Amino acid sequence: MSHDTLPHPVKTGAAPAARPDGRRRRHWTRRPDPLAGLGSVVWLVVVIVPVYAMITASLTPRDEALGNNALKPPAHPTLANYSTVLHSGFFHYLWNTVLAAVAVVAIVLVLCVPLAYVAVRTRGFWSGAAFRLFLLGVAIPAQAVVVPLYLMIAKLNLYDSLLAIILPTAAFAMPVAILVLTGSLRDISEEVYEAMALDGASPLRMLFQLVIPMSKGGISTVGIYSALQAWNGFLFPLIFTQSEGPRVLTLGLFNYVSQFGVDIPALLASVVLSGIPIFAVYLVARRALVGGLMGVGGK
Repeated sequence: MSHDTLPHPVKTGAAPAARPDGRRRRHWTRRPDPLAGLGSVVWLVVVIVPVYAMITASLTPRDEALGNNALKPPAHPTLANYSTVLHSGFFHYLWNTVLAAVAVVAIVLVLCVPLAYVAVRTRGFWSGAAFRLFLLGVAIPAQAVVVPLYLMIAKLNLYDSLLAIILPTAAFAMPVAILVLTGSLRDISEEVYEAMALDGASPLRMLFQLVIPMSKGGISTVGIYSALQAWNGFLFPLIFTQSEGPRVLTLGLFNYVSQFGVDIPALLASVVLSGIPIFAVYLVARRALVGGLMGVGGK
């Protein structure tokens, strides 16, 4: 048998993979971190205990609500509190809240995506000044301008309507939306823009065929953030509405607060029911939310 036909020696162990520069790549094993595990357990307890207490109290009869331990399961659990909530205009408040949230998300996305695109792609003085003006809105609390907003809404004959909730909520969500979207758009390579420009693409075509498809993470983040602002908003519905027609979920909680007391189990049952839809949306889009927030800083 010739030397060329000899079998190759069997390797007893695989060598570490080589790096492009010729050096061997080291394989590191991740060591357990007891402090990180303890911190995760503590944080889980901090989150779970209030939720457990809220659900437990919502299943407790009203006459036993104040006498029981908050962490003790009810002796006679009941769904009567949820029945009371569902028959007290809950679906009407839910529908108004959904309409307000969808409208706020639509307004913010339609306005903020082109504005962020102009802020990233334009190097002029006016685009930079407009971007800084929007960022100034992050530092202005809604409570500081509620009186001028009230006067504006009254002059526009929008008082006691859903638009009186939608427009201010969208306006105060836009500064953070611009910040997130500009960070996402800056992650798009300049070479991609130049390649489309050489192909004769217009700025409008770049917006729809390049910017929007490659910024889905930031757009999802802005959509979820705007929806949360509208869903949890309390100040604008309290100040700018009065009748039952435009009332939303946060104001519907007042139905269980009277001059002589508070129906705590029904109130907490309403909180549980109102939190389920937005929690479901968060579970579906949580990865996009985290990914979009990680890209705020840009490159």
